[in-house]
Amino acid sequence: MITLKDILYKVNIEAVKGSTDAAIHKVEFDSRKIEFNDVFVAIRGSVSNGHDFIEKALNQGASVIVCDTFPERIVNGVTYIQVKDTNLALAYMAANFYENPSRNLKLVGITGTNGKTTIASLLYQLFKNAGYKVGLLSTVKILVDETEYPATHTTPDSLTINRFLNQMTEEGIEYCFMEVSSHGIHQKRTEGLQFVGGIFTNLSHDHLDYHPSFAEYRDVKKSFFDSLSKEAFALSNNDDKNGSVMLQNTKAKKLTYALKSYADYKATILENQLSGLLLKINGNEVWVKLIGTFNAYNLLAIYGTAVELGMESLEVLRILSELESVSGRFQFIVSDDKITAIVDYAHTPDALENVIETINAIRTKNELLITIVGCGGDRDKTKRPIMAQIASNLSDKVILTSDNPRTEDPLVILADMEKGIEPQNHRKALTIADRKQAIKTACQLASPNDIILIAGKGHETYQEIKGVRHHFDDMEMVNEFLTERNK
Repeated sequence: MITLKDILYKVNIEAVKGSTDAAIHKVEFDSRKIEFNDVFVAIRGSVSNGHDFIEKALNQGASVIVCDTFPERIVNGVTYIQVKDTNLALAYMAANFYENPSRNLKLVGITGTNGKTTIASLLYQLFKNAGYKVGLLSTVKILVDETEYPATHTTPDSLTINRFLNQMTEEGIEYCFMEVSSHGIHQKRTEGLQFVGGIFTNLSHDHLDYHPSFAEYRDVKKSFFDSLSKEAFALSNNDDKNGSVMLQNTKAKKLTYALKSYADYKATILENQLSGLLLKINGNEVWVKLIGTFNAYNLLAIYGTAVELGMESLEVLRILSELESVSGRFQFIVSDDKITAIVDYAHTPDALENVIETINAIRTKNELLITIVGCGGDRDKTKRPIMAQIASNLSDKVILTSDNPRTEDPLVILADMEKGIEPQNHRKALTIADRKQAIKTACQLASPNDIILIAGKGHETYQEIKGVRHHFDDMEMVNEFLTERNK
């Protein structure tokens, strides 16, 4: 039997009304899920305020209310806990309720603008191939060893995180790799977790619809490393200008990786082809199936992490050579008439530039590069013209189209993007709002040996329009149109 007192460890309590000795059923922050004897934590979100649903939670049987302001009506027999920050309280209560499962496995967090999903997913692959039982908490999916669950957020809420970590420990999972987003850190979802390591990938323009400034976005990322214990390791990209910032105040063991500068883990690209990369990592050569400079950084971070977690370096290199690309991350097919179609999640200016430059470094320039790109609705508007500018400057043809417009008018989003097309690039730019038609047009424009890049959605199998998700898979769509060409 769990009592309220059992789950309040580390919670900063300002006032209590009622008893903390009562038995509780479970903890919830969604009033719709409340059952008899549950604890309801009232969270102030960006869309709704949990304090407005306290009465509903009580009507559904909640016996404990955790809030930052006591409600006007106090019900006899109900315990009210006032805290300064209900997000933080929820994180500690979730960890305590599930008996702090992160302490029973080796949890590694990956943060940064780009590369989180690839690094987390490939670390899962690497340790699985090495014979370990492994867990994954990522944008693409959640894996408890080989059992897959759908993912809804880059970093799930603290209850979901601890529930899955608890399931992992019950099933004997030894390692778990987890994407840590700036939203997740800012909303305290990772508080109360014990990480054995943290990885910093890079920092560029993103999420400025959520964070008021780039400085705050950077500092939120940094706070993750500040919170690591002295028993953990902090592995940072030394080629990124913010790499050293992440390590400034951490108590963890400070480690670096780089392609260009001095680092603990150093790599050189010897060959870069569409079939893969030949890398020299800390003096040893390895051929890998992944492509591009950005993946050289990802693989180097993976190598360093595996070595820090105790794997033998040559064994790590052997398994690195076997790793397959992650869904929607530079995923490509080649049609019968030799048109290459690449689907990539690149949805930030930096990621888009990296992907296009990777393609341009590999291709002979005798073929055309046709880039299809859009920007999401209800998100940072400032990156829209920048994305269009990068695509039109670095491609032979560019088609601006819808991504996930969400509640915004797609034509308004596209008008914002068009502002980034410079006069000399107008002739090679098209705007086609319908994403299916945009992909079909690219396939019709392409000649044998040309390359089509479809950027922005990657692994996503839906398109969100006016709040409704419709099935849409970039890879499925381009495959269908390229197949039609050859009939």
